[in-house]
Amino acid sequence: MTKPPWLTIRVAPGDGVPRLRTLMRSSRLHTVCEEAHCPNMQECWSGGTATFMLMGDVCTRGCRFCHVSSGTPGPPDAGEPENILLAAKEMQLSYVVLTSVDRDDLEDQGAEHFAEAIRLLKQEGFLVEALIPDFRGETALVSRVIAAGPDVLGHNIETVSRLQGRVRDRRANYEQSLKVLRHAKGPGVYTKSSLMLGLGETEEEILATMDDLLGAGVSLLTLGQYLRPSRRHLPVAEYVRPEVFAELRSAALQKGFLYCAAGPFVRSSYRAGELFMERVLRKISG
Repeated sequence: MTKPPWLTIRVAPGDGVPRLRTLMRSSRLHTVCEEAHCPNMQECWSGGTATFMLMGDVCTRGCRFCHVSSGTPGPPDAGEPENILLAAKEMQLSYVVLTSVDRDDLEDQGAEHFAEAIRLLKQEGFLVEALIPDFRGETALVSRVIAAGPDVLGHNIETVSRLQGRVRDRRANYEQSLKVLRHAKGPGVYTKSSLMLGLGETEEEILATMDDLLGAGVSLLTLGQYLRPSRRHLPVAEYVRPEVFAELRSAALQKGFLYCAAGPFVRSSYRAGELFMERVLRKISG
């Protein structure tokens, strides 16, 4: 399927990408920006923003949409949380996004490693968004991450209920993701989720998923176009037009989401700090 003209990225060149790539490699850090081939990497990195990916660049799962390598990962780097803190200071960030590969091989699936990184950042005054895996639905592990004090707790439901088995690893599913999000919602924590469009879903299914997410306490939503990373991955069923994204964003806000970022290149951490600070904190203080 030929890509339409609105899927052309135009970004002014800058020195942010090579500088931050050097910083990441020297600190033995990984970013989801690189591993997932995010279309916004140049835009975000040129502006000094990146999403750190914890516990390596090899995932124990094999979702059919994801470009992150699947296999048997090595042990987590005990120094990684401290290295992320140092990198965040070097980048002069105020809002840090953390995510991770799935680590089904670990007894706690990496929950404590995630929590330690959050604690270090919070102690230094950073706002932190944690985009967590589903921890196989084990709410005690979700609670361990929440106890570290993230400002935003994200978990991506990825696609509508009907397409879950085709799109995601067999260990993930729609109800399990809703369970995680429902458990994560609490005082002082905003929950967030994301949907990829263009996998064969209908508008009615998208709207129904919005209702399910709201019912689970989710207040922050992102909608983006699925782009096929390689021929080994799921094909694109449809390229969703920008005006359709705009209509879905309006529908989400009317339904009650605090914010909804929607567009062909939107990803779960796209402009995360800017949107949270401008659309959520300002709304509360105002």
